Amino acid sequence: MAETSVQRIAAFSADGVGGNPAGVLLSDSLPDATKMQRIAAEVGYSETAFAAPQGPAFRTRYFAPEGEVPFCGHATIALGAALGAAHGPGRYALILNDAEISVTAMQGPNGWGAELTSPATSHRPVGPDLLAGALALFGWGQGDLDADLPPARVNAGAEHLLLPLSRHGLLQDMAYDFDQGAALMQAAGLVTISLVWRETADLFHARNAFAGHGVYEDPATGAAAAALAGYLRDTGIHAEPFEILQGVDMGVPSRLRVAPLAGRGAAIRVAGETRVIAV
Repeated sequence: MAETSVQRIAAFSADGVGGNPAGVLLSDSLPDATKMQRIAAEVGYSETAFAAPQGPAFRTRYFAPEGEVPFCGHATIALGAALGAAHGPGRYALILNDAEISVTAMQGPNGWGAELTSPATSHRPVGPDLLAGALALFGWGQGDLDADLPPARVNAGAEHLLLPLSRHGLLQDMAYDFDQGAALMQAAGLVTISLVWRETADLFHARNAFAGHGVYEDPATGAAAAALAGYLRDTGIHAEPFEILQGVDMGVPSRLRVAPLAGRGAAIRVAGETRVIAV
């Protein structure tokens, strides 16, 4: 396939609306990194996925407006939809910078959907200085955290700071200083700060601050969803499938279906619908 124009696809849409916009560029070979970065900045979405055939798989890289990220869940779902439209439903192997994963394209009542299988997962405690800085960024204190879900650094191909909150209202009222947030995330090596509130065991609400890579907030964050699922499974808190509602407070409703595979550190399946964005 020759290089074509960037497709714009919203991933994790809910009943044909909302979802997180991603750019997707399919080509015979990947452009150089400088060109991919320029294209991602011009597209302006939180991530653009670039993919080209490499043997039986697709070499895939992800760029945000202000830098490359190692893995992006919503752009992978958008990529799955684009591959499905180009080559038909089925499983596609993806070779990332640091991992090999897959995405399965499927057709549904609202068009193309996809399910990714994430990189391996991990989690570790949050240092006191980072936790204090993150809470101060949003104007919160220790009492605003969920006492049953400790904060953690979580990873499923990209690093996130997970802050489980005690009340839905805190999530709904989220606000922070962009420049301060960007500095904190960059210094700590975070892709996002993942804010979640647990309504029930199998339903979470989420918001994700993404200032470190040039975007205030993501409407749907598949990489953070996978990292959350790995953390819940590996700590023994919850090892069954669940859903995440995100983007609602931005007016961009998104739904992520999350299913952990068995085994500590194992991959996570994250699925959702997509919709094509008219340009």
